[in-house]
This record gives sequence, C-alpha cells and structure tokens, in this order.
Amino acid sequence: MSPKDDVSKAEPQKSQEQVLDDELSWEYPVARLRALQKQIRTPNPKNPGYIRQIANNKLWVHKRIATLLDEGSFEEIGLISGKPSENGSPDGFTPANCVMGWGKIRDRKVFVTADDFSVRGGHADGGIQGKAAYGETLARRGRVPLIRLLDGSSGGGSVATYLSIGATYIPGLAGLGQCMDAMAVVPVASALVGPVVGLAAAKAAISHFTVMVKGLSQLFAAGPPVVRQATFEDLSKEALGGWEIHATNGTVDNVATSEVEAYDQIRTFLSYLPSSIFSLPPVLSSVAAHDTRERREEELIRIIPRRRARPYDVRKLIQLIVDRDDGSESSFFEIGMTWGKNIVTGFARLDGRPVGVLSSDCTANGGAIDALGSQKTTRFVNLCDHFGLPILNLVDQPGFAIGTIAEKMATIRHGAGALAALYHASVPIFTVILRRAFGVAGGAFADPDDGFGKRVAWPSGDWGSLPLEGGIEAAYKRQLDVCKTEEEREQLMTDLLAQFEDVRSPLKTAHKFGIEEIIDPRDTRPMACDWIAHVYEHVLPQVVTLRQARFGWDAKPSSGKGYKL
Repeated sequence: MSPKDDVSKAEPQKSQEQVLDDELSWEYPVARLRALQKQIRTPNPKNPGYIRQIANNKLWVHKRIATLLDEGSFEEIGLISGKPSENGSPDGFTPANCVMGWGKIRDRKVFVTADDFSVRGGHADGGIQGKAAYGETLARRGRVPLIRLLDGSSGGGSVATYLSIGATYIPGLAGLGQCMDAMAVVPVASALVGPVVGLAAAKAAISHFTVMVKGLSQLFAAGPPVVRQATFEDLSKEALGGWEIHATNGTVDNVATSEVEAYDQIRTFLSYLPSSIFSLPPVLSSVAAHDTRERREEELIRIIPRRRARPYDVRKLIQLIVDRDDGSESSFFEIGMTWGKNIVTGFARLDGRPVGVLSSDCTANGGAIDALGSQKTTRFVNLCDHFGLPILNLVDQPGFAIGTIAEKMATIRHGAGALAALYHASVPIFTVILRRAFGVAGGAFADPDDGFGKRVAWPSGDWGSLPLEGGIEAAYKRQLDVCKTEEEREQLMTDLLAQFEDVRSPLKTAHKFGIEEIIDPRDTRPMACDWIAHVYEHVLPQVVTLRQARFGWDAKPSSGKGYKL
C-alpha cells in the first residue's frame, strides 16, 4: 500500500471533483512537505538522543538557535536534508545533524551552523556530507559573521562508517578549507556546548572567538576511549579537555557558566566587529545619551601609585577611559582573561566607536610578558588589524619575563611574534605610556610602527633600556662588590639611585622630544575620543575602499598568497 493510501484512509471521503483537483494541483505534496518540516522542528520526547540531550542539561539544537538569534529571524537552509524512512512516513525521518541558516543578532544578519548531538553524536555518518562546509561558504560570500554551535565531532568520522561503506578511506579536509576561507573574510565565533572532538576541535581553533561552558563542554583531539588505548591514561572527559585546561592554555578565549551566557558573549563580541573585512565596524550613535567624550575622571590622577613598585587595577583604569554604554556599565569586553594573564586584551568603545584595548597587568608577574602573553598579544593585534579596529594601547611593560622557566617556554621566540604583529599592524594605534617601558619588549609596545597613530605619556612614565634599579646593579657592580658590609652596599645603592632620580623624570625625555606629549591622565578620554573620531572619518574608510577595489566581491584566500577572485 502506498503512503498516499495511508494518508487517505485517515482523511474524509473526497468527492470526484476534489480527487481531480488533487491530481491537477500540488496541494498534497505541499501538505506532506509541511508535515515533514513540522516533525523536524518539533522535539520528540521519546527520542533517545533528545532524552540524552535534556538529561545532560543541554539545549536542543533548535532551542539553541532560537536562544542565540533575534526572535523569529532564523531562515533555515537544508531543513529536510536527512535520511527518509523506508515507507516515506515523516515519523521515521532522521534529520541531518547539522542545522544551519540565516538569522539576525541585534538586527544584524549572521549565519549559523549548529551540531545536533542527538543524531549519531554529531558524527558524519549521521549527517549530510558537505552541508556545514556549504554554510561556511555562504557566510563568506554573503559577507556576514559566522557562528558555530559545536557539540560532537561536527562532521568527524566514526569507525562504524567503515562497515556501511565496506572500506576504509584516506581522511580529507572535511570542510576545513572552507573554515579557513571564512576566517579570511568574516568574523567567526564558536560556542563549545558539548564534547568537541576531532574536526570540531579544529573548527574551534579556526575561529576568531571561542567560548566554553563550564561543566558542559570539553575539547580534545581524541576522546577518552582513544586516549586510553593509545596512552593507557584513564581519564574523564573533563580531566582530559575541560575548561580548566583549555581556558588557561589559550585554546579557547572565554568561559561561560551556561549556554545562555555563552551566546550572550558571542553577541557582545560581534557587536564590536564589522560584518566583513569590507565594511566598517558598527558605530553606536546613541552613546551620547549615556556618556560624553569630554568626561574627565578625577580618579585617573591618582590611580598610578607614586611608589613605582606598587600595583594598581588596570581593568578599572580601562573602564574609566572607555565608554559607559548605559550610563554606568563599562563598554569593555575582555577577551582571554583566563590565560596569558600578564596581558589584558578586549574590545571597548570610544564615543560609540569600537576599539581594541591592549595593556599589561602589573599584578601578574609584575606585567612582564611571557610566552603565553606574547601569543595572546599576537593573536589579538592580528585580529584587530584584520578587521580594521584601531587599538588603544595602554603601556606598562617592564620587559620580557626572565629566568629558567621563561627560557624553557621559548619566551623570546613567542615574544618576537608579538613584536612582529605590533610592527606590521596597519590599523592606527593610540599609545598611552602609563608607567614602564623597558627593554626590547617595552620599546615595541611603546613605539609601534602603525599607520596613523598617536603617542602620549602620563607623568608616571618610567623608561629606558633597563629598569633603573637592576641597571645600577649591573653598571656599578665593581663599586658595589668592594663594599665591606651590607649596610655600606645599601648606602651606595641609595646614593646612586638619588643621582639618577632627576634624569629619569619623563619631563627630561620630553625636553629632548623623546616623547611627543606628557598629558594630564584626566585628559586621556577626551583626547582618545577626538583621535578615534578622526580615524573613523578619514582613515578607515580609505582602507575599506582599497580592500573592495583590490579583492572584488568573492574574495577568497589562496595558500597564503593573498586573495583570489
């Protein structure tokens, strides 16, 4: 008996005219299509995969997308891709485990690809070959941000596939090429909302922003069973690849306490970036209602301690300078707080205009930049440069971390990468020397070679080839070594420091035009706002115009040789 006969049994008896009308129209096929669409979009509480998803405190894939996007904005692509039942009934249909389509976030168009872990745990043999890669290509060509909700292997294989195809196979890129193509043109953000392994782990790394959910997501090249077989380590998913591992080694940028918070972080991250490299970052024209560019914070005049060895809160300092989005909350969105802690990076706004923020944290190893801090700097500066975000560069850099641990971590090699990123950055950089700028690292941060930059210093500025205290120890070693007592040595050090105290004043450097301006710290925000307005009005538009003229519509990277059409 045909599927049509099954349906007709449940329907009222039709007249001869109605039967004739069905044969001449498409009402019946459309009705079956709608029934299938409804079945796919409606969770089945009896489905084992769905039951497992809810039991693990995870949102169902369509609920995830609805939570992320503006209400009612999702336009799915490939909704009925999947495996039909043998008799064609919608009830037995198994949808592909990749859900994707267009949507909006804060009324800006985006593209979303989401894994459905309830179907074969996200493995390729439960999905449709090339669907996710097709979506990434659409995002790039449509020049809109791409968001991935990763849960499972996201296209990775399962050994069960070998039996179904009757052979093994040489693994291909499985869409990673399209992932890298998208990275070159549009912002890519990934939320890890479950165990992420294999291909999905690579996708997470091939993103401009990644966020894990505590206790819900893990990331690894191979899961516990494979690890147990290869290394004899018997580990849980959390012990192998939980957030405490990957949020501290730089594999992921941020951590959230829930799926809802993870999606909120992605929305915030994208709010600072343009839709593609061919457009300007979005400007908030309503910021004047909450803040003013002329705001001068009295607290800035005393935030840097007069005693140079004392720490201060650099995040508070940043918040005093950047916009307050709603009159009280700072616009500063930190990226990578849990790793490379001697460096602080994030996005903010100045007079409504997005800007990258780069600084050091003197409470973490004195602010000295180490291997992870160098990697963090490189990644962030390259991100800002790629999407045309000017950088607010707040410098308090005592130099590279030193000692045996620093040498074993290849600090100089990673540090050279950070220096290169600063040197090659073409976006304008507004540099404010807050306090220290010593050695090679201090020089690179305090004097980046940018396009249209500006540099000023606060009266607390302190710079040189070496920190004065350590430099005196080296320069006057012979005199200090001949001291007969510790008291005599300390007195000589005090006398030498007194001789140098006058020449270390930043005003002496300004007299010789070694620094362009020494400013009142309270003038930092008004000055930065004036600078950023000029950059957005007269510098960045030219950059975008040149990119459009050079790369054309369907820009695509080609083996590191730029873009090809």
